[in-house]
Amino acid sequence: MIRIYDTMARQKVELKPLEEGKIRMYVCGPTVYNRIHIGNARTFISFDVIRRYLKWRGYDVTFVQNVTDVDDKIIKKANEEGCPAAEVAQRYTELFVEDMRRAGVEDPDVRPKATEEIDTMIELVQKLIDEGHAYEAEGDVYFAVRSYGDYGKLSGRNVDEMEGGHRELRADGQGLEDRKRDPLDFALWKAAKPGEPSWESPWGQGRPGWHIECSAMSHKYLGLPFDIHGGGADLCFPHHENEIAQSEAAYGCTFSEHWMHSGMLQIANAETGEVEKMSKSLNNFLLLHEALDIVRPEALRMLMLQTHYRSPLVFGDQRLSEADAALTRIETAVKNADWWLSNATGETADESATQALADAVAKARESFATSMDDDFNAPEALGAVFALVTELNGAVGASNVAVDGVKAARDLVVDLMDCFGIDVTAAAAGEEGADYPDAVLELAANIAGYQGTSKVDAVQALLDARAAARKAKDWGTADGVRDGLTGLGFVIEDTPQGARVTYGA
Repeated sequence: MIRIYDTMARQKVELKPLEEGKIRMYVCGPTVYNRIHIGNARTFISFDVIRRYLKWRGYDVTFVQNVTDVDDKIIKKANEEGCPAAEVAQRYTELFVEDMRRAGVEDPDVRPKATEEIDTMIELVQKLIDEGHAYEAEGDVYFAVRSYGDYGKLSGRNVDEMEGGHRELRADGQGLEDRKRDPLDFALWKAAKPGEPSWESPWGQGRPGWHIECSAMSHKYLGLPFDIHGGGADLCFPHHENEIAQSEAAYGCTFSEHWMHSGMLQIANAETGEVEKMSKSLNNFLLLHEALDIVRPEALRMLMLQTHYRSPLVFGDQRLSEADAALTRIETAVKNADWWLSNATGETADESATQALADAVAKARESFATSMDDDFNAPEALGAVFALVTELNGAVGASNVAVDGVKAARDLVVDLMDCFGIDVTAAAAGEEGADYPDAVLELAANIAGYQGTSKVDAVQALLDARAAARKAKDWGTADGVRDGLTGLGFVIEDTPQGARVTYGA
């Protein structure tokens, strides 16, 4: 049984799919006026992990994430750059997709763009007008907040305490609120302004408001109700509150069965160590692609996994280094296991040790699932992975476990990390020898007569020469290989499966 923290219920509840074996999810996407920052990335990576785990548990997941490609911020950016808003939106949409893929985030099943769903939004706005929940005023259309009796139920706010919201101004200086029936009412459709993108509608030329697009797209691609609506905690109010109001007012049914929100990201000041809110004014604003230029994507994901998705996450250089080191430990365990498996002799293994590893594998799988079933507790689930890594390292080091046992442990480590969106076999396979020093070629030529250009083959030629020298009791040559490799930064380990060399460990 999977239990999730439901923002609406304000407690953990059982996730009961509306359709057996299937989960329909909607997560609010970006407004594409700039590259996304690491705070945005935290939300998208969190829900990517949730989606991956649901699939790991056997659910057929349909995942929809929109792109807001018409918005005040996009129009402002276009004016600053002196180009059409559509050009800005297209450029940053492509960069968003690039950044997400680079961060290991799977593409959604459907990625609708607001500008391609205008007719769907107009239809929903008209339905709200017909049902008495919206009204037209000089080409704008507003949702009548007080026409929907449950407004505020997601955020826990009292509608009578929300009076006097922010004041928007038109180009002529007149307050938009002057045309509202109630200051709380929000825009579903905005009348066209000179030089802005617009579309024909029953209320004249204009463009959709921000909130209406998610309601229209989720209804179109998932139907109502659907299982999970997600997003960052900053979207809970007013965005998600408004989505609920307009959707449930229009269709007369529950909008989403469950609401999930990821915590915010904070920055650790490199000089003081104090935790700060990320902001441009503090000069600690970091875009995702900038972060990925200084740290590998897997380490960034590892950092985010180490904090529960609902809790504030502190981002800093030290924490990134620690996350990278933790990930390297897992990758090294897989790499060592792969080497051991490729060199195993098939000799009779110790039954007790083999059974102990099998028990550890079973326990790790169960602990991982139990942790993730508890509101996707990734930090605790990582603990199950590391416990198995310790057992795997012990089995490989002792060399007394059956091949199938080591393979099962190794494969489960890979599988569980893959569930987190991290491929630990990539580093294990790697470009072996890419960082080997050139001097190893000269050493192999002098001692082993190697004439090739492959550093990997050169090391193997040296190991072969050492093995032959030891067999012939030529200790001078054997020691020469060992000392030569050690001097270049290699470490030789003699195991029952043969000599194993590592570099830079």
